[in-house]
Amino acid sequence: MATTRIEIRSDGSIKVEGDFEVVDQNGKAFGLNGRTKIALCRCGHSENKPFCDGAHRKCGFQSTIVAFDLPPVPTAPTTPTKA
Repeated sequence: MATTRIEIRSDGSIKVEGDFEVVDQNGKAFGLNGRTKIALCRCGHSENKPFCDGAHRKCGFQSTIVAFDLPPVPTAPTTPTKA
């Protein structure tokens, strides 16, 4: 089993728990102060982005999530070699 579990909640946040770190686009880590569970915003209305503050309940955010399989990873095209 994976050491990190990510749960996409219908009409709500993304719950992350386990061994993980959250970094910004520059690679700087957010200070999680020892937390092993967090919720990330999906609705875009949180005042504490990227973390969820429950704003999805007030703004009426709706998104039903049901797991599905992704298609296979495309293979890189091969480049012919010159002789």
